[in-house]
Amino acid sequence: MQIGLALAVAAALIGNLASLLKHRGCQFAEPVHIRRPLRSARRLASSPWFAAGWGLAAIAWFVHVAALSMAPISLVQAVLAGGAVTLAVMAQRLFGDPVEWRQWLALLLGGSGLALLVLTVPNFHGSHSGFALGAILGFEGGLVLLAAGLVTGHRSARLASHGNILLAAIAGVLFALAGVAVKGLTGASGVSIAVLAPWVLLILTAGVLAQYAAAAALQRGGAIETIGLMGLVANAAQIVGGVLVFGDPLSSHPLGIALQASAFAMVCASALLIPARRAQVGPLAAGTAQAT
Repeated sequence: MQIGLALAVAAALIGNLASLLKHRGCQFAEPVHIRRPLRSARRLASSPWFAAGWGLAAIAWFVHVAALSMAPISLVQAVLAGGAVTLAVMAQRLFGDPVEWRQWLALLLGGSGLALLVLTVPNFHGSHSGFALGAILGFEGGLVLLAAGLVTGHRSARLASHGNILLAAIAGVLFALAGVAVKGLTGASGVSIAVLAPWVLLILTAGVLAQYAAAAALQRGGAIETIGLMGLVANAAQIVGGVLVFGDPLSSHPLGIALQASAFAMVCASALLIPARRAQVGPLAAGTAQAT
């Protein structure tokens, strides 16, 4: 478990740097067209910034999968959430991106809330990879419905001004969908090919769609608000999945329950604080609303 948590720390650092590189690359790429996925992918890949970020993101993903195979998903995602503070430091020191005080507060609040949620649970034993098929299907189905609802909201004219926030939330939900499926795959033993093939297809589909949604969100929004919100949604959903699907224990003490309720409130407050007061978009991002 200790090795798994150490790998989670590495995944958080590499993933944050990868996201910032992709954000820089997206600012100078043509708008992402979800109906033209191959062309959009080629345009993004032609940016050295985005290509470098995507390569690092692939490394971070493999490290993340290794961490999930060794430690409970709740602990792994809490470590990743705690790494959100390094996102602001990297954005400001390495890329010169402005970080508002409310965004510092949001990242600290969200990371602390998710960490508190896990610190108040009883001791873990093993990797907690076991699950009931009905539980994981129900949870993944719920995430699919949530993503579909966010897509509907994104297409609404009334919410057009919050398009980048909705895209970031969609990407976070899809990343969580793939993450829970990957965690289940690490604990699935003796599964037939007939079950395994759709499972792998789900991971690939959710991962690809998440990448497109993330690229569109990065193209339209600032680094901190976009990357931070994607991470917050993905980590929070996977921690809940750890409890509901893989049986990660909750506190049985009244004080522990109160602290966990406070932790969820901190995460919700973080999501409200993280959007920037003014959108920070790249020179080609103005047409992204129509493109996506």
